[in-house]
Amino acid sequence: MCGIVGYIGREQAAPILLNGLGRLEYRGYDSAGICVAADGVLHVEKCKGRLANLEEKTEHGALLPGTLGIGHTRWATHGEPNDINSHPHLSQNGKIALVHNGIIENYLEIRTFLEEKGVKFVSQTDSEVVAQLLEYCLGLPETNTVPDAIYMVLHRIEGAYALGIMCKDTPDSFIAARKDAPLLLGYGDGCNFIASDVTALIKHTRDVAYMNDGEVALVSADGIQVFDEYGQPVEKEHSYVDWDVSAAEKGGYPHFMLKEIMEQPEAVRKTISPRIKEGQIVFDELSLDEDFIRSLDRIFIVACGSSYHVGMVGKYNLERLLRKPVDVQLASEFRYADPLVGPNSLVIVISQSGETLDTMAALREARRLGAKILSIVNVVGSSIARESDDVLYTWAGPEIAVATTKAYSTQLVLLDMLGVYFAKVCGSIGDAEYEEIVEELLALPVKMEAVLEDIDEIKYLASRYFNHNSIFFIGRNLDYALGLEGSLKLKEISYIHSEAYASGELKHGTISLIEEGTP
Repeated sequence: MCGIVGYIGREQAAPILLNGLGRLEYRGYDSAGICVAADGVLHVEKCKGRLANLEEKTEHGALLPGTLGIGHTRWATHGEPNDINSHPHLSQNGKIALVHNGIIENYLEIRTFLEEKGVKFVSQTDSEVVAQLLEYCLGLPETNTVPDAIYMVLHRIEGAYALGIMCKDTPDSFIAARKDAPLLLGYGDGCNFIASDVTALIKHTRDVAYMNDGEVALVSADGIQVFDEYGQPVEKEHSYVDWDVSAAEKGGYPHFMLKEIMEQPEAVRKTISPRIKEGQIVFDELSLDEDFIRSLDRIFIVACGSSYHVGMVGKYNLERLLRKPVDVQLASEFRYADPLVGPNSLVIVISQSGETLDTMAALREARRLGAKILSIVNVVGSSIARESDDVLYTWAGPEIAVATTKAYSTQLVLLDMLGVYFAKVCGSIGDAEYEEIVEELLALPVKMEAVLEDIDEIKYLASRYFNHNSIFFIGRNLDYALGLEGSLKLKEISYIHSEAYASGELKHGTISLIEEGTP
């Protein structure tokens, strides 16, 4: 859940970096840090705890003057949360500063190699290995430029990375690199940016481009040059962020979770309305032809977390509507299941961010096996969207709260609409049922608003159950799938232990955990 921000331009970098990191706080983190270049020196400040600690330490950035910098919020993976393990990491001689999201899988091997060369490490992280290896490669006779050394490093490390790299030898630019971890470029007027999430940049620019795996970007105030994994220039397709900055702010609500719960009816309305025309469900963005839809012999729904629970609801509905087999698989398991995927299979990939690593890996495996890929995502231009044959956007707007709300609801309604659309093409649904479903879809946002108006009743119910240590959700069919999501939400938001079971399974062992008073 780490966050990255980088800036170069005419203004002071530190306040911009701190503001960007503030907009990434929702991702969860245990430490924060920034590096700013000034007078040929890379100045780093970082500390454990909340971003407010870093703001106080730097007097809101005033103590770090300079117009080029990178920033990071870290969620500990390698090494405990402390000041030393925080990012940015400096190389031994202070030539390189680096921020990193992802995991370097062969970091121990590289660390051992560098220690044998006399390199002294100060942190326990895998990320510092990249900074130290880059400084080492810069000292080799065969590397003439910083990009030469970076490519040498990228071909040596294994794993996932989004990198922001500063070198004191190149004070007019910094470098970004990406593989299996999200990173985007932001284009400004006399300034340019990198970030792991567009919310960090929306205050400054709406003109962005999403980096692809293996790409390296040279970012200066005058422009951004992008190169592929072989060092060849790449022309990037730009995207325009059309949601307002207020969408990423609380708007008078005490926290983002409540704000996004209350935004669900409007998000669902935006998902449904453009896709119903003259009483018909229409997917103008789909390239799947009707002959292929009719020839489908199997549908796979692949996702993680809440999106997986959407898929479970979708399975019940799609199988009932289409009378075709629908398999729902966790993305992290899909690659290892030896799935029976063929040319008449459709794999529906669901992801809010469009960057979920396990889901990306499953998508690529499905493509290797010859399936058509249809993705349902929220983030326009994301990696999953770009690598799919077809994409349906939920248009839910930014989700800041850790637990998904708008994305879950919009994914659910979009998958149901897709099932009804397919059923109409296949002739497996009657006109009367089709018309009734379309009417109910159009009425759905108003019905959701009616539910959410009864806040007092919801608060009363919450007050009855919040003080329990363990809660069980039971249900059958669609209600079981819904129970799984309810249980996940309860764990994620309240830290109350919760489990969901198909009703008939409660008696098979689980009932031994139920005692008087257990909800």
